[in-house]
Amino acid sequence: MRRISKLTRVAVGVASLALAATACGGTSNEAGSSDGEGDSKKGLAIAYDIGGKGDQSFNDAAFSGLDKAKKEFGYDTADIEPTEGETDADKVQRLTSLAKQGYNPIVGVGFAYGPAMQEVAAKYPKVSFGIVDSVVEGKNVASLVFAENEASYLAGVAAAKATKTNTVGFVGGVDIPLIHKFEAGYKQGVADTNPKVKVLSQYLTQTAEEGGFSSPDKGKAAAESQLENNADVVYQAAGLSGQGVIEAAATQKKWAIGVDSDQYEQQALAKYKNYILTSALKDVGGAVYALAKSVEDKKPLTGVQTFDLKVDGVGLSETNPEYAKIAGLKDAVDKAKAAIIDGTIKVKTE
Repeated sequence: MRRISKLTRVAVGVASLALAATACGGTSNEAGSSDGEGDSKKGLAIAYDIGGKGDQSFNDAAFSGLDKAKKEFGYDTADIEPTEGETDADKVQRLTSLAKQGYNPIVGVGFAYGPAMQEVAAKYPKVSFGIVDSVVEGKNVASLVFAENEASYLAGVAAAKATKTNTVGFVGGVDIPLIHKFEAGYKQGVADTNPKVKVLSQYLTQTAEEGGFSSPDKGKAAAESQLENNADVVYQAAGLSGQGVIEAAATQKKWAIGVDSDQYEQQALAKYKNYILTSALKDVGGAVYALAKSVEDKKPLTGVQTFDLKVDGVGLSETNPEYAKIAGLKDAVDKAKAAIIDGTIKVKTE
């Protein structure tokens, strides 16, 4: 960064910070067991959320953490795809299989793994588990959660500075509390920057099973509707469905704002990149890596680990050269970030 460079370095910094914050959490990893726990040749395994690998967003961010850990620690890793319409029992089976094979730690990517992880972690106390975007109680579980509302606030500031029509959009994948955090921060950022700007909001589905996070066609249709209603910047928090939002905005030569990963740099979205103004970042990869490093250091993270602006666990990308060319945008975002970090601005979650 370009500011993104700070975020990509967060793994080491977050690992140190999180380890200090959880020094009282105790260790949950011990080598040796008849059922494969603690196999020294096997390390990090991740089980993907809906949309799977290749979503250019949430799941791919988690994979980047796995890839970093594999290269650094030289052990075997695994990344497992979800199945369509799967149940909690399917997730239990997947996590159990990974534990029996000796992988440690094991990360469930997404809140949907909550019930399954609660069950499996209790059965394998010598294995460290992590869950992204949810809180699961357990002495051997690290809950990796993010201040998505803070990154979204910055996205709202950027949108309010970039709009020429005083109308911007928000597309959420599924109408759930997690995505409400994105919307709440975004709307607050817009309003605090320019109260005259209108925000159009739409959720694609009520449940994840209906494809809200995995249907680019749904995202495209929602964005097209907002663009027809005068929006000229559209922010999406919709996983794989967000690719459709980006396509719609680029087709009409309007701005899209990406999510989770820096979508300007995603190869699958290269033909749309000139219209990806910025992305609200969640360093899921850094969090996944931090857990793996803590296990490697024999001081496994446990409890709630919050990744926010203070530790560069969330942020806003600046890789599109046009970002710096929009009058007042960068200064406004920088000022807002500082105010959130020092507590002057309290960002809503609803």
